[in-house]
Amino acid sequence: MTPSAIDKYDFETGVYRPPSEGGSNSLLVRLTRNCPWNRCTFCGMYKAERFQVRPVAEIKKDIDAMAALRDDLAALSGRSGKNGEATRHAAVALIGRHPALNHHPGFAMLYHWLLSGGRTAFLQDANSLIMKTGQLVEVLGYLRRTFPSIVRVTTYARSKTLVQKSLDDLKAIRRAGLDRLHVGLESGDDALLEKIQKGATAEIHVKGGKKALAAGFQLSEYWMPGLGGKAHWQDHARNTARVLSEIDPHYIRSRPFRAWPGTPMAREMAGQTFEMLTPEEQLRELRLTMQDLSVTGRVCFDHAGNSWKNSRGQLLFTHSYEGYQFPEEKQTVLDLIDDGLSVGSR
Repeated sequence: MTPSAIDKYDFETGVYRPPSEGGSNSLLVRLTRNCPWNRCTFCGMYKAERFQVRPVAEIKKDIDAMAALRDDLAALSGRSGKNGEATRHAAVALIGRHPALNHHPGFAMLYHWLLSGGRTAFLQDANSLIMKTGQLVEVLGYLRRTFPSIVRVTTYARSKTLVQKSLDDLKAIRRAGLDRLHVGLESGDDALLEKIQKGATAEIHVKGGKKALAAGFQLSEYWMPGLGGKAHWQDHARNTARVLSEIDPHYIRSRPFRAWPGTPMAREMAGQTFEMLTPEEQLRELRLTMQDLSVTGRVCFDHAGNSWKNSRGQLLFTHSYEGYQFPEEKQTVLDLIDDGLSVGSR
């Protein structure tokens, strides 16, 4: 915010969050800055930034600033503010009083979150669980008390961090109010995980995922169709299905590989040492993964990268955040893939 703005409204907002936690869906609360690992060769999200754990007092101050905005918007709306009500009239009036809010990076996020009901929160940035357990528990309690309308709190987490945290610590964090973890699996193939410098083996992914489930978290695992390219697509498909089946998370989310400019993998493509799969080849890989997958959660294609088309020229899969329930809808997904493949064979 600019120096002319009231300090009580000043809080940080990070850039990245899962699509299911974006838009007006979640209050974005920044606990850490950037990524503590930051070596994955496919990722360009945090390469120019240094990782930091924010002090608890600083995070609480941000939460207080968000609450001040909530309360002032509710007061201007002519209501009690206890449930975080807000109206367009109140937002316009508050900006009229404090024009610097036009340039506040988090004002629109908070306003639209309140309009949506103020029910979920996402803890930024890349790995909130790396905080000391007592500090994270304190922040979660403060957030929940300050915003009692929140019914779900989620965050990104790394499998290795889950392995390193004790089960008792994870249970304490869960009791404090963290409900769902978003974990980047990317692949279940050890050779590919090493190649992309993920910092986790298939075994670590399995142990971390199972530990999260044992602690009572909802678990959302992400994988990248196409990440192995033409050389490793079968191992990538089969081993990813094997690892995901061993974990059996609540959600499995597809994020098809795309080369991020400036990353090592983009340079491999430019040097022709990595060959991308065609959309049809990606679908064949995807079919192999789905065929081998044995889980009881939901498989989701909730991202713009899942852009395959069916025989009618429409998106092949729903982009719903709830996706398809397995095993009940496994054959449905396989049939959809076959329909998509039929387009390429014509």
